[in-house]
Amino acid sequence: MLIHLKGGHIVDPVNGRDETGDLWIENDRIVAAPKGRLADEVHDVSGKIVMAGAIDIHSHIGGVNENAARLLLPEMHRASAPRQAALPLSTAKWSTFETGCRYASMGFTTVIEPAVAPHQALQAHLELSDIPIIDKGTLTVLGNDDFLLSLLRDGEGAAAVADYVASTLVASNGLGVKCINPGGATAFKYNARSFSLDDVVPFYGLTSRKILEALQQAVHDIKIPHPVHLHTNNLGIPGNVSTAIATIEAARGKPLHIAHLQFYSYGDEGGRGFSSAAAELAVAVNATPNVSVDVGQVMFQQTVTISSDVLRQFNATATAKPKKSIINDGDANGGGIVPYNYRENDFFSAVQWACGLELFLLIEDPWQVFFTTDHPNGAPFTAYPEIFALIMSRDARAEVTARVPQEALAMTTLPSIAREYTLNEIAIMTRAAPAKLLGLKDRGHLGEGGLADIAVYSPGKDLAKMFRFAHLVFKDGDLVVRDGRVTHYRWGKALKVNPGYDKAIDRRLAGYYDRHFGNSRDLFAVKEHLLPRADAFREVACVR
Repeated sequence: MLIHLKGGHIVDPVNGRDETGDLWIENDRIVAAPKGRLADEVHDVSGKIVMAGAIDIHSHIGGVNENAARLLLPEMHRASAPRQAALPLSTAKWSTFETGCRYASMGFTTVIEPAVAPHQALQAHLELSDIPIIDKGTLTVLGNDDFLLSLLRDGEGAAAVADYVASTLVASNGLGVKCINPGGATAFKYNARSFSLDDVVPFYGLTSRKILEALQQAVHDIKIPHPVHLHTNNLGIPGNVSTAIATIEAARGKPLHIAHLQFYSYGDEGGRGFSSAAAELAVAVNATPNVSVDVGQVMFQQTVTISSDVLRQFNATATAKPKKSIINDGDANGGGIVPYNYRENDFFSAVQWACGLELFLLIEDPWQVFFTTDHPNGAPFTAYPEIFALIMSRDARAEVTARVPQEALAMTTLPSIAREYTLNEIAIMTRAAPAKLLGLKDRGHLGEGGLADIAVYSPGKDLAKMFRFAHLVFKDGDLVVRDGRVTHYRWGKALKVNPGYDKAIDRRLAGYYDRHFGNSRDLFAVKEHLLPRADAFREVACVR
């Protein structure tokens, strides 16, 4: 089918377009204006804003910890209509199916689940397959697993580590590597209750720094496009800005992505021993182009924190709101579910809210900073439209800053910042830059040959409304959303990498699983025939 989008304001930073023009779609691709052919379907989008489909690089949308949170907090989920009987999780009354619909309604077409343990990858992929419309991907969690730490302890060398990382990614069908408090979860098993960059993991004799460096080298060696996606040490602790800056310096020029940086942007100044150090951290990011970050913006509402940083979550149980939580341990990271209520009139919540906005507004290069709330940790992804308004409008920020505790604002630089994001910067941060970071050359832009993932918005003074209800959304050339409502359901792909490696590591791993678990390693692998739909994956090339 040939589709013509006529007369829209096209915002496409990759191809240098910020102008009124036309866009043509044929089947699932963007094409040049065809000569001598009439469109099968014409959409007059005059006065509308046309962007590539948005990409969320860090949102916890499926997996064991997410399901534990749903079970812990059923009161946070409203009842919903019965799901289609053919869906693998059709008895669930919330989340998976609605996740795809809500993302699509906002113009998002690709979302990455950033923390899947290798042994839980099959369950995660089954759950993600229940999410309609959008493409998904997973990041495979490494950095606290005994096999990796033993390789490093025994000095087996970079090649063995690279082979292990590649083999694990292939078995789990992951898109990249996530590292969560490297070594910290293992130290927790030895009764550690804090763990910093240069602390040593008992029994293994390794520091967080050493583990991170090894994973960075492995990702480089097997040519995964996305750099190590790091949840670093000391999340949420006053004064942890020093840890974040030391971690940035530890990258030593190699690519590194630091997740939810807002939770590492805290100083310990003032009478309450809690302040924003986001301005200092932004300076460090601006000076280090090899490091990218996502924000993890906090918004004022009830939510739940979900993390495989079991050490951090265990320490946070005393602050749970409401007073219930789940802590589980595992072979590597385990997990923690701790509900939390960020309140507008609370000093600490207000500082956290301001920290995230400071990072958005003080990090200069929109190719380097990514739009996230660390869903649901800082806020659910449904809060995105309000955050777009906050970073695009001084007036929107002023409305909120007038309501929060002024003593909290005094511990930040937010009132002094006048910057407002442009549509072009929004398109970079939420489309072009995520596609580049993940190695997704077929999306994030509106150039010829690109995947026809397209979002059309109706501009207006109410920026939150504009981004909450897209006028039109196309996924792979299919019109799936009209005026914020899903009008057509389809199934997206799961994105994965397939790096090459020496298969001798598989034989070693087979023996390891037999000795330690009494099960075949193959039992944990994600095999396509186990998923409910054929052709479930799309491979992303491993290249440098």
